[in-house]
Amino acid sequence: MIEMNGNETTPVLIVGGSLVGLSAAVFLAWQGVPVVVVDKHRGSSPHPRAIGFTTRTVEHFRQVGVEVPPSLQGMKPPRRARVESLAGVWFEEYPWTPGGKGAYGAEDSPVHAIAITQDRLEPLLRDRSVELGADLRLGTELLGFVQDVDGVTATLRRRDDGHEYCLRAQYVVAADGATGAVREALDIGRHGAGPLSVQRSILFRAPLDEYLRRGVVQFEIEQPDLKAFLTTYSDGRWVLMLSDDIERAVDEQIQVVQQAIGRTDIPIELVTTGRWELAGLIADRFSDGRVLLAGDAAHQLPPNRGGFGANTGIDDVHNLAWKLAAVLAGKSEPRLLDTYDAERRPIADLRHDQLFARADYKAYLAAPRTDVPVLDDASIELGQLYRSAAVLGADANLPPAQRPDQWAGQPGTRAPHLWITTDGEESSTLDLFRRDWVLLSEDDRWAAAAARATEQLGIPVTFVHLGTDAKPVEPNAFRTAYGLESDGVTLVRPDGHIAWRTITAPPDPTRALNAALNATAMPTHTIETTASDVRS
Repeated sequence: MIEMNGNETTPVLIVGGSLVGLSAAVFLAWQGVPVVVVDKHRGSSPHPRAIGFTTRTVEHFRQVGVEVPPSLQGMKPPRRARVESLAGVWFEEYPWTPGGKGAYGAEDSPVHAIAITQDRLEPLLRDRSVELGADLRLGTELLGFVQDVDGVTATLRRRDDGHEYCLRAQYVVAADGATGAVREALDIGRHGAGPLSVQRSILFRAPLDEYLRRGVVQFEIEQPDLKAFLTTYSDGRWVLMLSDDIERAVDEQIQVVQQAIGRTDIPIELVTTGRWELAGLIADRFSDGRVLLAGDAAHQLPPNRGGFGANTGIDDVHNLAWKLAAVLAGKSEPRLLDTYDAERRPIADLRHDQLFARADYKAYLAAPRTDVPVLDDASIELGQLYRSAAVLGADANLPPAQRPDQWAGQPGTRAPHLWITTDGEESSTLDLFRRDWVLLSEDDRWAAAAARATEQLGIPVTFVHLGTDAKPVEPNAFRTAYGLESDGVTLVRPDGHIAWRTITAPPDPTRALNAALNATAMPTHTIETTASDVRS
């Protein structure tokens, strides 16, 4: 880092070194942005916490070279049962998600959702972020910050020796959790269902594999004097969650675990306990000046069978990383960052509403919502629609989300996955989307438009000639999935979302592409265009 007026400087300071903060570090460093990550803890929580990482999250990790090991629970969605106890009566098995599918759109992606515990995933993210050049400062806490029009000055303290120092950042990503200090310091309010309950959890080891033979890994315990949730991490560790907020001594912890198991002859090794608030709360805005909220700092979503919490936060910082990279590199105007709140906050609200429309949390509401249709998980994970100034043509009549197979390349949606061959090897269209903007068409006349736009606007645009550079495995699959005619074109952002398309070629392709990039990439170097130039 550079010293300036006695202070260190960095383009981006990330506050919080858990899942979302570490993902932000990986995504930004992969984009070539130097980052400093501070976290008051020295490592992962002893509680495994999150375990389910969705198809879209795994796509993000695949893009930046984070190799997640195979799931210990297999590739199928986890199964859940309502039981008296593990050894007692099994009342019924619940479908994992509405409709019973819950594959998170695996058929629409080159990857699958993966079950890996948070304390196993975080070290992989730490290692990858350091490989890419991130500066991780564990055991360092944020004492306070002051922002001005040019940046943010943060006061930090190393916890081992108490040394305090200042760090000047152009931007701050606050991934410091639901009770983090950054959002509170900015006086950003929250809305939503609010606090629901205080949960107690007991993490333990026990030889209980015999109860996993049916393939069920999550259990709702129902007894007259015990309502609890029991799940395994498939590595010998189990967690019992209780909503009574009772502090239990060691012998009482063992007793309640035995009650949930339904046996007293099983050896139990207590690992740790936890206490945390179950709540549904969304920040009223996701940014304030040069400070941007992500993860639980932006949206506190209770755990559910859709895995909305951690995965929503990882989606946040994937959306944010390319925008910060473009602004910091001087390619895009700072107003591009305004699209972060515009795109991500509606997604958080959508997921909040979906949570409370489902059976898991509907009972928590005084007046349950009946006007919220329950969406398929594939809609929520792979079929969300972004509406912002960085998208042209996201029609107001379109739904906020629907299954990938119900979309056909509309602007604002995730660019569809298709199997293609490039240089004789099979891959996915998703592998085409890296750090640059990508222009896809079967008509090679768009190559000149891409080259000209790159030259004039300073926004790198890679042209991919479908049928030559990349050949769809299924004939005509590209036109169907992307909703184009043979001479049409799709413009894909670095995050894999469609920014603009024209179903057929306009009279002046170069002018149309320049106009689309002027609007969506918000380049610092622009040329004169009109709104009519981008109409499809």
